[in-house]
Amino acid sequence: MAKLTPYIFSEDARAQAEFYTQALGGEIQSLMTFGQTPGTPEAVKDKVMHMSFIAGGIQFFMSDSPFGPITRGTGMHLSLEFATDEAAHEAFDKLADGGNVKDPLKKQFWGSLFGVIEDKFGVLWQVTTPHEAAAQA
Repeated sequence: MAKLTPYIFSEDARAQAEFYTQALGGEIQSLMTFGQTPGTPEAVKDKVMHMSFIAGGIQFFMSDSPFGPITRGTGMHLSLEFATDEAAHEAFDKLADGGNVKDPLKKQFWGSLFGVIEDKFGVLWQVTTPHEAAAQA
């Protein structure tokens, strides 16, 4: 069986990971810079080569992209399912800070809360609840 871990490339991995750990609760577990690799150019030595962090109880990996700009697409969203409406609203509001709400978090015809955000780093998130949690609200 495989384990899926989101790996996000960033223009400022430290700031982005800090945003996610504050918004969703969590912590940075480890960080390695390009400067720890022999022969790294001085200009990128402080950039993040690999970082591991927990946010919202989920393991993430992240790296700076020091050799070119990040191009985000619409072909993939990170989906977060919360057990309660309250937790979904809290995470949605925090992830939306400085970003763009694509679809407001609201009760859908299938019974769950569901909304879509593009955060201030350009990452697309779906926030939802299971049908049972939305029905209890």
